[in-house]
Amino acid sequence: MADQMQWANALSTRHSLEAAVSDVVEQAVSSLTAPADLGLVFISSAFASEYSRLLPLLAEKLSVPVLIGCGAAGVVGTNSENQIQEIEGEAAISLTLAHLPGVDVRPFHILGDQLPDLDSSPDAWIDLVGVPPSSVPQFILLSSAFSSGTNDLLQGLDFAYPGSVVVGGQVGGGFGSDRIGLFCNDRLYRQGTVGVALSGDIVLESVVAQGCRPIGEPLQVTKAERNIILELDEQVPLTVLRNLIDRLSDEEKMLAQHSLFVGLAMNEFKLSLKQGDFLIRNLLGVDPAAGAIAIGDRVRPGQRLQFHLRDAQASAEELEFLLQEYQAENSNPSSALGALMFSCVGRGTGLYGKPNFDSQLFSSYFHDIPMGGCFCSGEIGPVSGRTFLHGYTSVFAICRRR
Repeated sequence: MADQMQWANALSTRHSLEAAVSDVVEQAVSSLTAPADLGLVFISSAFASEYSRLLPLLAEKLSVPVLIGCGAAGVVGTNSENQIQEIEGEAAISLTLAHLPGVDVRPFHILGDQLPDLDSSPDAWIDLVGVPPSSVPQFILLSSAFSSGTNDLLQGLDFAYPGSVVVGGQVGGGFGSDRIGLFCNDRLYRQGTVGVALSGDIVLESVVAQGCRPIGEPLQVTKAERNIILELDEQVPLTVLRNLIDRLSDEEKMLAQHSLFVGLAMNEFKLSLKQGDFLIRNLLGVDPAAGAIAIGDRVRPGQRLQFHLRDAQASAEELEFLLQEYQAENSNPSSALGALMFSCVGRGTGLYGKPNFDSQLFSSYFHDIPMGGCFCSGEIGPVSGRTFLHGYTSVFAICRRR
């Protein structure tokens, strides 16, 4: 089995840090038949005052060449009954271990002031990460919610590493950097981004569920400036939006008062747009005098968009649609060996009214594969081949051999 890739995950909800660390190390190590090459640890912010003790405790019991992780508002893991659980707001640790033959594992920590200028050549980004693009590395990133430059980092990685998949999240356990915990090997960081580049016989495939359903029809931006939409289909945007809302059901009209979003079409050549083809962005405000609409991203003339609504039903239906689509495009789902989940703190029990919804729906399509992860204040994942920082999203990364 030493030549086979293996993933394992263990979850502990013990309130003693020592006991929780012992639990997850013992369970995860016993699930592997070969030494781990990579560890991913997620610890809930209930342990925030003890973040500095985590790595020394792990080092006493676990030998792994590369370890990254973070503190988070909640963690995702696989319990001793092989059930995936989302633990929100309570003490918990999730530890993923992976035996990765034929894979080069390269960890890094990057601060915002180390980022090259976006006009720099790809070589500047390659020097920063220390991995050649020819190996098409797969990236896992964990970034401080207070860090500047996350969007620049994502753009730079896309620029320097075309074809690579980048997943992860922005994390933070509350107000103040003392509640930030980013772990890389034997170091605890309070800012920046920790990550790992995986090159060789490995691929991460992503499912990015943004939790929305489209309403109305796609529209074309005919006039715009920065993030302000001045014309839609050569009409006043606010008039177009009001006409759309007038045609909604009473329930949808109520939802539109607080859960209305804009989906930007990411593939300008795709004629028929469906769920998963849009990058969801906040609707920031309207100018009643000019009839303009401001959104949470830059927009350009010629771009297509569609208004969206978000609620628990829309989130559930979209995730199921994307999982069905993924399964239809991958004839051998059993080749998936492990998974990671990065979910918004605005999902989970607060959205669905019950725990474990997203993870259990995922596991109904991917039986018995270990999964770890955490709740985030911003989720990192690709849409139409470009990497974005999302909100209210669940990003799943599915690991296979290349």
